[in-house]
Amino acid sequence: MNCYCGNTILYSECCGKIHHNIHQALTAEQLMRSRYSAFVLANGAYLMQSHHSSTRPIKEKKEIVKWAKSVQWIKLEVLETSKGKPDDTDGIVTFNAYFYEKGKVDIIHEKSAFLKENNHWTYLGLSK
Repeated sequence: MNCYCGNTILYSECCGKIHHNIHQALTAEQLMRSRYSAFVLANGAYLMQSHHSSTRPIKEKKEIVKWAKSVQWIKLEVLETSKGKPDDTDGIVTFNAYFYEKGKVDIIHEKSAFLKENNHWTYLGLSK
C-alpha cells in the first residue's frame, strides 16, 4: 500500500520509518508529510513528539486524536516549500489536506512553520 502522505512508496518505507524514528525526517516537508500520515492513523503520540516544545498542545492531545478518528482522510497536496532542507534550521510548507466530515468534503489549507529542535524537525505552527 502506498503511503498515506501521497508518496508512491510503501508506508513502511516512507512515513512509517519516520514514525519509528523522527530523525529520519530529513526535511521539513518530510516531517509535514509524516504528520499528515499520523493524523490519518490518529497517532497522537507522534503528533505530540513532532510538535515543537514551545507550542505543543499537550492538554488537547485526546481531542486531536478523537477528531482525527472522526473524519475520513482523502489526500494531501503539498503546494509549496521554502527552506526546510537538511542543512536548514527552519522551513515553511504550504499544503492542502482533504478530508470528509459530516457528509461533506473539507480542506485544511495551511502555511506551516517548522524548526529544528534537538537536531530534528518539528512543527512550530502557522507561519506568519
